[in-house]
Order: sequence, then C-alpha cells, then structure tokens
Amino acid sequence: MKTLKILILIFFTCLPSLAQEDLMSLLEEEMKDDKKPDFTIATFKTTRIIQGHSVENVAPGVLDFRISHRFGYLNSGAYELFGLDQATMRLGLDYGLTKRWMIGIGRSTFQKQFDGFTKYKILRQATNGSPVTLSAVGSIMYKSLKFENPGIDNYQTSNLFYSGQLLLGRKFSEGLSLQVMPTMIHYNLVRGANDPNDVFSIGFGGRIKLSHRMSFNAEYYYQLPNHRLPDTTNSIAFGLDIETGGHVFQINITNSDGMTERSFISETTGNFFKGDIRPGFTISRVFTIKKPKGFSAEK
Repeated sequence: MKTLKILILIFFTCLPSLAQEDLMSLLEEEMKDDKKPDFTIATFKTTRIIQGHSVENVAPGVLDFRISHRFGYLNSGAYELFGLDQATMRLGLDYGLTKRWMIGIGRSTFQKQFDGFTKYKILRQATNGSPVTLSAVGSIMYKSLKFENPGIDNYQTSNLFYSGQLLLGRKFSEGLSLQVMPTMIHYNLVRGANDPNDVFSIGFGGRIKLSHRMSFNAEYYYQLPNHRLPDTTNSIAFGLDIETGGHVFQINITNSDGMTERSFISETTGNFFKGDIRPGFTISRVFTIKKPKGFSAEK
C-alpha cells in the first residue's frame, strides 16, 4: 500500500512536466506546418499553353492522352474547303513520374515526325516562397520522311533535331497567368551553307480565366535576328480552353504548320496578319495508371 502511494505521488509530480513537453511538441509541429510553402496551383489549365509547354506537369502516376488536329489555311478558299481538306494530326502520351518530373512521346502526320521530351520543375511558386515557377524542357524530334535524294550518302542523324527550353511562369491572380520561354533548337543538318544550326527564340504566353471551366490563351515566339532560318516567320497562336469533366478541349488558331518545337518555332512560314491562319483543336484526356503511396494533392 505504501508503494502504491509513492507511485501515485511520483505520477502526479511528473504529470505537469509531461503535459508541458507534449504541449511544446505540438506547438513545434504546428510551427513546422506554418513554415511549409503554400504552393500555387493551376497556373495554366493543362501542360500546354497552346502549342508549347506550360509550367504545369501531369500528376505522378497519371497518363495524359493528347489528340491534336491542325487544318490548312483559312484563305486557301472553297476548293480546299477553307483548309479542312489539309488536316494533320499528332497523337501524344505524357506521363508523370514524380511531382516535379514528367516525360512524353508523340507521332505527327506532318513530315511523319516522332518526338519525345522530358520536363522537370525546378522551382514552384508559393505565397511564402518562390515568386515564380521555373521548369526545364528537353525535346528530341525525328523526321521520318524518305530522303529527297536517295542517290547520295544520307544519314539518319541528319533528320534529328533537338530543343531546350526554360519556362518561367507566374500566376499573378486567379484570372491571369503569364510565362516566358527562352528556347534553343539545334539542327544536325541545314539546307543552306549559311543557315544556322542553332536557332534561338523567346516565347511569351498567357492565360486569362473567363469562367470556372473556360480560359483564353495566347502564345508568341520571337526568333532572334541572325539566329533564324531564312524565309520563316514568328509563330503566333490563340486558343480557348474548355474543361469538361475528365478532359480539356481546346479550340485554337495559328499560322504554324507542325506541332513540335522544331516545326512551329523555327519553321513557320505563314503570315498570320495576311490570312495565313490554321484552325485546329486539341483534346486532352487523363487516366490514373498508378497512385503513389502516401500521395495527396499538393496545395
């Protein structure tokens, strides 16, 4: 009985200190939670602004199946049904490996191009952290058309093209997001002796939110003088994103022919303001392939 009284006395003597330690540990955890960055979400609606990449990534374990159509010039006249007779298409598969890293592949009917890319998010915009989101994108493209002159020595590497981009984006408000995209495109082989193998450009993109499920997007790539291919123009595009359940549908117009970086950034020949406008659309549908353990949607 005496031993029991001693144990009870010791218990009540230590209780205040134990309670104080528990309270302090709870406060420390709460302070840690307060210091966690509040990341910005939905800078753009999908992983593309229109043609080029946005700072958005596919979630880890999610597959994004993209179908893009591009028609001919509206000013081609009724004989070509105002461009509808000249449709091209790209099928793409994008996959999220982690919260920051995604990869993708695609095949275009335009010049029978195959392409692949990897995109990594270096910085993420947060209210108490980085003021911008920064991503890096590396792409490779292969033109599988038959060689124009099979009678000479031709190398498959001549049809390889590479691009590197930095994507610097910021969501200024719920309704406005802007992005800058410095880009370099490398050609293993160019047509003219004086044509540059490396083409440099700076892209500008933006998104204005019109409603909960709709936004207006714009995109423009300016090619730097003396670092562009001859007889090419700058790519310009406008689009309307419409979110409907599990997929995003985009209607767009542009003066560009192809749908890879090499095609629309450095090889556009149409003059948008002279009626060389190609209408098109893209459908994006996502599928959850694998849900990572312990994954939860980040703020």
